[in-house]
Amino acid sequence: MNPFQAAFLVQRRSAFTIFSISMSLIAVFIPILLMAGIVGRLFREFAVTLATAILVSMVISLTTTPMMCAFLLKDEREIKHGRMFRASEKGFQWLLDVYSRSLTWVLKNPGLMLTVLLLTIGLNFYLIDVIPKASFRSRTPAP
Repeated sequence: MNPFQAAFLVQRRSAFTIFSISMSLIAVFIPILLMAGIVGRLFREFAVTLATAILVSMVISLTTTPMMCAFLLKDEREIKHGRMFRASEKGFQWLLDVYSRSLTWVLKNPGLMLTVLLLTIGLNFYLIDVIPKASFRSRTPAP
């Protein structure tokens, strides 16, 4: 299949996924956009900026990216690579091997991983209680 046919095929197959994920991400920022009070005013621009960035990213992902891939990507079997590429590939392969070994170890020790997960959740609850939350508490002074 030539690069343009492949780009159209991939764009057609991934369009709904890109659209639905982007809309879900934008929906997350709607409550932040509608927050009242000081905190709402602080985060309103943040929510609008991120929602706009996600929307622009979606449009680019659906239009420009497939065409750029059709123009720029070449068949790997036809490309001669230099020393820098080969060295970086060895580094990436090493990283992939380390990740594979660590993932295998984690999957072989589910009890320990469950214990670590529960301890992490407990630590989060502890930190939520201990960390100061001045902007989220009421304005009445503590007794």
